[in-house]
Amino acid sequence: MTGVNPMDSAGRIPNPTDMLRLDGKVALVTGASRGIGKATAALLARAGARVALVSRSQERLDTAIADIATDTGGDLRCYVANAGDQEQVLATVNAVKADFGRIDILVNNAATNPYFGPLVGLDVARAMKTTQVNVVGPLIWTQSVWDQWMCQHGGAVVNVASLGAYIVEQGAGYYASTKAALVNLTRQFAAELGPGVRVNAIAPGLVKTEMARVLWETKGDDVAAALPLARLGEPEDIAAAVLFLVSGASSWMTGETLVVDGGALSMPLSGMDR
Repeated sequence: MTGVNPMDSAGRIPNPTDMLRLDGKVALVTGASRGIGKATAALLARAGARVALVSRSQERLDTAIADIATDTGGDLRCYVANAGDQEQVLATVNAVKADFGRIDILVNNAATNPYFGPLVGLDVARAMKTTQVNVVGPLIWTQSVWDQWMCQHGGAVVNVASLGAYIVEQGAGYYASTKAALVNLTRQFAAELGPGVRVNAIAPGLVKTEMARVLWETKGDDVAAALPLARLGEPEDIAAAVLFLVSGASSWMTGETLVVDGGALSMPLSGMDR
């Protein structure tokens, strides 16, 4: 999982199913109470990982834990924290390490977008909040997990960015700008933390999550019709990409951003309302 040659000592290629197993690993997923985070926690648990779910809402975490446990029967624990607050991040990482004894996987999924509109109308307070959660948050989570476990034992980090990092996003320009920063942060961390720790990112297109509800409810049908794959994304589509990036199946990948968008980037500019 940390860059080790996937072949065994006899030079045999392992079973593909085994390469995706996470037995014995501990995963920490932020923004895990719903949407992409919840789907990711569920899939990692199904792959054998013990999972720490982090969110600001105890109530939503309790619901997520109950749903995932019913489906997977995995070892799951929840932690309430603001993903952009340094003190809460440090306390949560310490608690997860104490409870599970290790942290092999970090999924920086938590994000916020408190403003929708042109950049000229964005106030500093909401810009700072967006930056704090979407950029500073992944920075301090990664630093903390590195300090507590990965610097000595290795691991894998996945940052959930956005297709907006590569295109102009009408109304969501500042959110997209923070995700572009996260793509670059991913490359920088990959260069600094290798070979023991692999750091990659995912850039989802329009996915049917609560955070993106205003988009897919208002123009989702038009976007889906224009995509080569003719549908919007589901949280499980992104979770599957996370599993690939944290597993042995991607052991020679780091510093990359995997675009999972139904083919949006392959469309001519006239083909979609971007």
